[in-house]
Amino acid sequence: EVRLLESGGGSVQPGGSLKLSCAASGSTVSTTCMGWIRQAPGKEREGVASINSGPQTTQSQTTHYTDSVKGRFTISKDYAKNILYLQMNDLNPEDTAMYYCGARRIGCSSGLPAPGDFAFWGQGTQVTVSS
Repeated sequence: EVRLLESGGGSVQPGGSLKLSCAASGSTVSTTCMGWIRQAPGKEREGVASINSGPQTTQSQTTHYTDSVKGRFTISKDYAKNILYLQMNDLNPEDTAMYYCGARRIGCSSGLPAPGDFAFWGQGTQVTVSS
């Protein structure tokens, strides 16, 4: 069982930055793959970024991003604190959505998982980009 708690959302102007955090508690084995998923009003859920790594910090990490955020967003993980991050730069109105943190036991080194492939979800944090 894994519990995920997101924070860091808010309202910013276009071109601004935000950093989301997701604190994970419970079984670290179930967080081999972690990621961020977003859902905008009236749209389907979309995988944003994922990071694949085991509970050991010495294991190499593999990250994947959806095309629209490549070069702007960076996913990372603090193993000591078991916190997942999403640094979002150069935000635009199309990034406005509820952002969710997801986790699963099965790794995701081969590619960005579909949103429905995550076994555990947080409650979400809202990101709004407008002028």
